Amino acid sequence: MVEPVISIRGLRNSFDEQVVHDGLDLDVYRGEIIGVVGGSGTGKSVLMRSIIGLQTPDEGSIEVLGRAVHGNPDDYLGIRRRWGVLFQGGALFSTLTVAENVNVPVKQFYPEISQQLRHEMALYKVVLSGLPASAACKYPAELSGGMKKRAGLARALALDPELLFLDEPTAGLDPIGAAAFDQLTLNLKQTLGLTVFLITHDLDTLHEICDRVAVLADKKVIAVGTIDELLALDHPWIQEYFNGPRGRAAQSAQEREHQLDYESGDERLD
Repeated sequence: MVEPVISIRGLRNSFDEQVVHDGLDLDVYRGEIIGVVGGSGTGKSVLMRSIIGLQTPDEGSIEVLGRAVHGNPDDYLGIRRRWGVLFQGGALFSTLTVAENVNVPVKQFYPEISQQLRHEMALYKVVLSGLPASAACKYPAELSGGMKKRAGLARALALDPELLFLDEPTAGLDPIGAAAFDQLTLNLKQTLGLTVFLITHDLDTLHEICDRVAVLADKKVIAVGTIDELLALDHPWIQEYFNGPRGRAAQSAQEREHQLDYESGDERLD
C-alpha cells in the first residue's frame, strides 16, 4: 500500500463562530499533482496554511512526510526545509531583489553557506523557474505579474523541496501565460520528482496537469479523484463546476489537443 506524504484526519478550523472545516480528511500521494477546488469560503487557502503550519486547527491531525505538523517544534522545522510555497501574487519582499528573495530561506536554514554560493544557487533557481538570468537583480516593482509569480516559484524551489504548494498560481495571467505556467509546473514535477498541492479555479489547469482533484464543500473534502471519476458523481456543485459551460469548454479543448497530438504522432510514424 502506498503511504501518503500528506495525511489529514478529522480537521476542524474555525474563526469565532464561523466553522470553515469540520471532519476534513485528505491523503496526498508522492509524485502526484493534486488540484484543490471549492466555492468561495470553503477554506482552500486555510487548508494549505494548516498543512504548512501557519494555521493551528481546532481539532484533527496533519502529518507531512511522516511527521506531525502541529507537534514537536523541532520536527516542524525539519520538515519545513522539505517543502516550498508559492503564495498568491508571489508574496515577494519589495525591498529585496529577486535573487535576494530566493536566498531568504537559504540564509534562514543554511547560514554557513557563502554569499557567492548563495548567489549561484539563486541564479540557478531563477532560470529554473523560467525567468531570464537578468531578472535576478531586478526588484519586484520592475517585474510583470507573470514574472512575479515565477520569482515566487524560484523562492519556493530554493531549498530543493520534495513538496510544492501553489496557491492560485495562474490567477491574473493571460491564457498563454497560464498555459506556460502549467507546463512549467508539469516539467518541474517530472524532472525534480515533486509532489504538488495546487489550489486553483482554472479548469484548464485541472484538465491539463492534475492527476487527481479534491473538492471542498460542506466543510470537508466531499470527493477526490480524476475528473472523469468526479463527473460520475451526482453532487450538484461538482456537476455545475465541471459540467458547466466553462468546464465543458476546458474538456473540449483538452480533447482537441490530445487529438492533435495523436495525429502528429501518426504523421511521424508515416
